[in-house]
Amino acid sequence: MARVDYPSLDSADAQRVAERIKQERGGRLLNLFRMQLHNPAIAEAWLSLGTAVRFKSELDAATRELAICEVASLCRAEYEWRAHRRIAASEGVSEQQLDTLPNWQASESLFDHKQRAVLALAQKMTESIDVDDAMFDAAREYLSPRELVELVVTIGYYNMVSRFLVGLQIDLE
Repeated sequence: MARVDYPSLDSADAQRVAERIKQERGGRLLNLFRMQLHNPAIAEAWLSLGTAVRFKSELDAATRELAICEVASLCRAEYEWRAHRRIAASEGVSEQQLDTLPNWQASESLFDHKQRAVLALAQKMTESIDVDDAMFDAAREYLSPRELVELVVTIGYYNMVSRFLVGLQIDLE
């Protein structure tokens, strides 16, 4: 059960934002967004950033979802993990790779060099924030400057999502 009750959608502003969320997210108002509607401005800004990260990015979807799943795993964000594990699998990340994420470093043959660089960056940014030049340069070998920025934004955004979900104990759908 969530730590804070989900808000009523009595205000016109909350109703307007809820409708926008449903339009952009397949007709559903997920608990993640429902909780944010305590402040419709936050919900709307969150939606805009999430839409840019997921749907207006040059970073390939499999790379994006692998990074998101690593963040979810490290943060023990079950809500995020369940949602993005399914998306990752649909984008070509194997079930074996997903099952191995908690110990990906020991799985030399399961992840290619690009995936390992992405996972290392996601892990370091999530656990200690500071990334050394060698680690960043490893990712730079495989990604354009735009894709690097998008990857860092994705990792940062989903760390925020994880902390919101876990901190408020948002109910699974």
